Amino acid sequence: MTEDLPTLADGIHGRELDRRISAAAAAIEQRLATAPALARPRVVAVLGSGMGGVGELLDDEPRVMIPYRELPNIPGAGVEGHAGELLAGMVGEIPMIILSGRAHPYEGYSHREATLLLRAVLVLGPEIVVLTNAAGGLNPDYEPGDLMLLTDHLNLSGDNPLLGPNLDRFGPRFPPMVDAYDPALRQAALEAAERTGVSLRQGVYVMLSGPAYETRAEMRMYRSLGADAVGMSTVHETMVARHAERRVLAFSLITNKATDDIEEGANHEEVIEVGRAGAGRLVTLLGDLLPRLRE
Repeated sequence: MTEDLPTLADGIHGRELDRRISAAAAAIEQRLATAPALARPRVVAVLGSGMGGVGELLDDEPRVMIPYRELPNIPGAGVEGHAGELLAGMVGEIPMIILSGRAHPYEGYSHREATLLLRAVLVLGPEIVVLTNAAGGLNPDYEPGDLMLLTDHLNLSGDNPLLGPNLDRFGPRFPPMVDAYDPALRQAALEAAERTGVSLRQGVYVMLSGPAYETRAEMRMYRSLGADAVGMSTVHETMVARHAERRVLAFSLITNKATDDIEEGANHEEVIEVGRAGAGRLVTLLGDLLPRLRE
């Protein structure tokens, strides 16, 4: 990696970013050493607002819980609805890590900082990354409580986690993003939805920087660009996962209408409430899907 480039705004890039990822990964490995069956997870999932119930899918034993604050270099999850803890356990025969909560870029972190924990977990070798988020429904057919399978995304956040010198051990300088959301995994999710009776929409997600919600004009613009749902996360995580050539599957839980004819805009309390109420459908779907990912 080239080390004579100017320092980027947060000062965390290149060799320093790689050092921080390695230190966090080593700390996670040390804690997982107490449960050898969990040492090499196959799946990692990142949970959005109000979706902590997905952790119920893990078997009771073996299980390891690590608060983010106990890991070096990892920003905490400072927003209501995000537990801020790493859970490791088994789902049937599948060793899995659940990141219950995320640090958002709108809290003041660069995309590199906000994805540092996910990259540290990727060092452990998971093949599949499952991402979830709470999102506003730009598609007028969507209602709060709907579950959407991401088919593609738009990055309008103004940042990119791959800026700076490339971390060659993770992936190439110019990673392709076509079919960022794995077609075979998407098909498996649709089949799980059919088996469980969970209604599952499909659409395009647009990531914004936040933390302000959208104006009416912005809602119209994003919809005209082909977006079905809008949020403030996930895309940067997809980028680092695809950079590392991992397979990605992602879901949005629609927590509010984001169409320009709404009477008043969203608020975070509404997002949390609808997220918790609708997360049960995601738990049902993943409960059927995850054990099959060994196939």
